[in-house]
Amino acid sequence: MARSKIAISLDESTLERLDTLVEKAAFPSRSQAIQEAVEEKLARLDRGRLARECAKLDPVFERTLAEEGLSEDASAWPEY
Repeated sequence: MARSKIAISLDESTLERLDTLVEKAAFPSRSQAIQEAVEEKLARLDRGRLARECAKLDPVFERTLAEEGLSEDASAWPEY
């Protein structure tokens, strides 16, 4: 996957914590640590958005939709 260089600014305490993780070999580099942190945050935001959208669903309507057709005679279904 192609990569792009960016410049970021971090406060000193965050940078010190980041460097400590790199020194302890938790990450091979600052770049890798920041890459993983951004990916994790984006994934969390996606999960949160999915949860918000699911909360908008009407459970009664969804159940009705899911059960639609279940009352039909199974013998009328085509063979597979």
